[in-house]
Amino acid sequence: MVRKLAASDLLSDKAIRAALKAAEASGIASKVSDGAGLRLEVRPNRTGWWRFRYWVDGKEFTLSLGTYPDTSLAQARAKRDEARRQFAAGIDPSAALKKQKAALAGRAVAEALEAAGQPPVGSFESVARDWLKTVHKLKVSEGHHARTRIRLEQDVFPVLGRRPIAEVSAPELLAALRKVEARGAIETAHRIKDACGQVFRYGVATGSCTSNPAADLRDALRPVQSRHHAALTDPADVAELLRAAAEYAGQATTRIALKLSPLLLLRPGELRHLEWAWVDLDAAMLTIPSAVMKRTKADKARGLPHVVPLARQAVDALLALQPSTGDGRYVFPALTSRSRCMSENTVRSALRRLGYANDEMTAHGFRAMARTMLAERLNFAPEVIEAQLAHAVADALGRAYNRTQYLDQRIAMMQAWADYLDGLRLGAN
Repeated sequence: MVRKLAASDLLSDKAIRAALKAAEASGIASKVSDGAGLRLEVRPNRTGWWRFRYWVDGKEFTLSLGTYPDTSLAQARAKRDEARRQFAAGIDPSAALKKQKAALAGRAVAEALEAAGQPPVGSFESVARDWLKTVHKLKVSEGHHARTRIRLEQDVFPVLGRRPIAEVSAPELLAALRKVEARGAIETAHRIKDACGQVFRYGVATGSCTSNPAADLRDALRPVQSRHHAALTDPADVAELLRAAAEYAGQATTRIALKLSPLLLLRPGELRHLEWAWVDLDAAMLTIPSAVMKRTKADKARGLPHVVPLARQAVDALLALQPSTGDGRYVFPALTSRSRCMSENTVRSALRRLGYANDEMTAHGFRAMARTMLAERLNFAPEVIEAQLAHAVADALGRAYNRTQYLDQRIAMMQAWADYLDGLRLGAN
C-alpha cells in the first residue's frame, strides 16, 4: 500500500536562509519540509541536503536530490516532481537514479577509452582482445597467437570492432568475411570465422553476449580447396633432383641443406633452426627439443623431444659442414649474421634455381616424397614412417607412445632410405 503524499511548495528562499542561519547560530542541524516528500536537511555550515521521501508498503525510502545552494529550491522541486512521476508509473526513483548515474559513468568511461584509442567496454574488439590475452595466448604458440591477432586487427576490428558484441549479427560477420573471400583468401576467411566463433563463445561465457553468430555461418563461406605440398615421387624424377642438388653451384651450406632435406625428413622450419647442440655425431642421433616442433603450446612445454636417427650419409654431410659452422649455434646460420638461422626461403629458392617450380617441388615436399616412397618402394610400415615424420596422433598417450617407439625400426629405415636415394642418384636403381 502506498502512503498518500502531503501538500507541496511550503518553503521559500527566505525561509531556507533563516533555517540555515538558525542552524549556524545553534550549531545544531535541523530539517525543514517543502511538502510532497521534499525536505531540506540544514547544516551548521550554512549548507543543506535535499531529500525526497517516499513510502512503499509502509516502508520509507529516501532519495538524495543534491545540496543547497548548488541545487536551488526550484531545481529540487523539479527533481521531486520527476521522482513522483516515476513513482506513479511504478518506477522506483532510487533505482532509476542509480541507472542514470551508471549510464553517465559508462559514457564517461567510453569517451575516455575512445580518447585513448581503446575499444569501448563490451564491444567486439574489447572482448576479442580480452580473449586473445587471457585464453588464446596461453593455448597456442606465439606465432599462432600473432597471426590470429593480426587477422582480427586487419579484417574484423575495422568493421565490427566498435560494435557491442551482443548486437553483432551473423549477416554482419558474413559481410566482413566476404571481403576476405573477395581477395581470394578463402582459407584465411575460414580461419577468421573460427577465431570469431571462439571470441563469441568467450563472450557468452563472460556474459558479454548471449549467442554465437559465427556458428550460423558454417556453410556460408566458399569451401577451402585441399592443397598438398608439391613433391616428386617417381624414382626417375627423384634421381634427377638428387643429381641436380649434388651439383648445386650456390653456397656450400645451402647445398648441404639440400642434401639433408631428404635425409632428415624434418619440416623446413625445423631444418633451418637446427643447432649443433642437438647433434650427436658419435651416436648418429639428432635430438630436437619439443619446443621447436610443430605441436600445441601444451605439448611444446611438456612433450618429449623428437629423435632423428642419422644415416651414414647424413653424418658425413654434417661432418663436412662442421668446420665452417660448427663453432656457432646454428647448423645453417644466416649469411648476414651467424646469430640467426638461415632464411625460410633458402631451400625453396635453391629449388627454384635448380629449375623446379613451386607446383613441382617444395622444401616441405621432401617429407611427402619420403612418406610415399618409403611405403610404396621400400615397404616400411606406415606407423614407423609417421613416427619418424613426427605426425601427431589422436590422444596424448598415443602421442607419447608414438615418439618413443619404433626407434630400432626407424634407425634401419633411415639408413635404408639414404642408401636407396644414393642408388637413385647414381643410377643403380
